[in-house]
Amino acid sequence: MATKLNKRQVKQLKALASKISPMLWIGRNGVTDAAVKQASEMLESHELFKGVVQDGCPIDEQEVGETLAGQIGAQLVQVIGHRFVLYRPSKKPGITKIELVH
Repeated sequence: MATKLNKRQVKQLKALASKISPMLWIGRNGVTDAAVKQASEMLESHELFKGVVQDGCPIDEQEVGETLAGQIGAQLVQVIGHRFVLYRPSKKPGITKIELVH
């Protein structure tokens, strides 16, 4: 996992996340292997993504975000309502990288 994000980097990522639509929905089955795989693939392509925890999910948004982040080596940027945001730098060539502030 990358070094821990500082406050300025978290603020920067939150601002970027506010402009994106959710890309992953976690339903009544919770965090499945398929959801973990999909989250990892999205981070390789986008570095930052927003997920939604739907009604009926057996665990809450904070736990979903922390579980996914832990399994794929990402960082939980924020949890707001039913939504969570994850970040992980990508090693994939040809994608637009997020330049974090220091």
